[in-house]
Amino acid sequence: MKSNPSQPIGLFDSGVGGLTVAHAIKSLLPGERLIYFGDTLHLPYGDKSSESIKYYSVRITDFLLQYNCKVILIACNTASALAYQEVKKQAAKNALVLNVIDPVVDYVAGHFTSGRIGVIGTKGTINSGTYKKKISGKNEHLEIISVSTPLLVPMIEEGFIYDDISNAIIRAYLSDERLEDISGLILGCTHYPIIKRQIEKFFNFNVRIIDSAVIMAERLKQLLEQKNLLNTQTKRDDRFYISDYTDNFAKIAKLFFEDEIKLEKVDLWT
Repeated sequence: MKSNPSQPIGLFDSGVGGLTVAHAIKSLLPGERLIYFGDTLHLPYGDKSSESIKYYSVRITDFLLQYNCKVILIACNTASALAYQEVKKQAAKNALVLNVIDPVVDYVAGHFTSGRIGVIGTKGTINSGTYKKKISGKNEHLEIISVSTPLLVPMIEEGFIYDDISNAIIRAYLSDERLEDISGLILGCTHYPIIKRQIEKFFNFNVRIIDSAVIMAERLKQLLEQKNLLNTQTKRDDRFYISDYTDNFAKIAKLFFEDEIKLEKVDLWT
């Protein structure tokens, strides 16, 4: 695999959630060019079979590789949990591959010595047991409490943010008695940083909220520096692709990017 700093970074998610990662990357690494794919046609990934997730992920990876990406970043926890090995195998000869789970696991295992850590995510992510298994393998003194919160992704994708509906759904999930006395909460879905403030407020700002988007951007920077692939020379236009157009995707995208981004619809499934 021969890459150079000018090549773009490809990242994908089931919808708008990966934009939290894209924004974090652009804030930390403004010289990098991004090729983003949101599979809005198939969202949410959390209730799909592992076979479907693997198929979608490999197909999207092939699409991103057409742009000669130096890195493929799986900006989706469900795909990271279920399809990382398949994506890595598909892209191995052409690009480095990062998933969004491992950097968070390393962060939690290194920053918490003991106590109870909560994880919220889609059914696919939580049922995979990936966070619990990996964190416990690195720090046996942490108790990992995993809670599935399947309505949060469609809620966010439909634009219910900072309103009575979203507050009620968030309260219903986070009131789960299993989350009592946690010292940290992993946002195990890249959609969730969009409602991070609401989650912090629910816990009266007494629980450390672990934002995978920021951690992911920092890990990417480390990797690019290690491989001498960090681009600090040029700025080129990013590209944002979706598999199905939704008004809410465009609206939420405006929350992260000052300029209105151009969305391009691409059909990868016919």
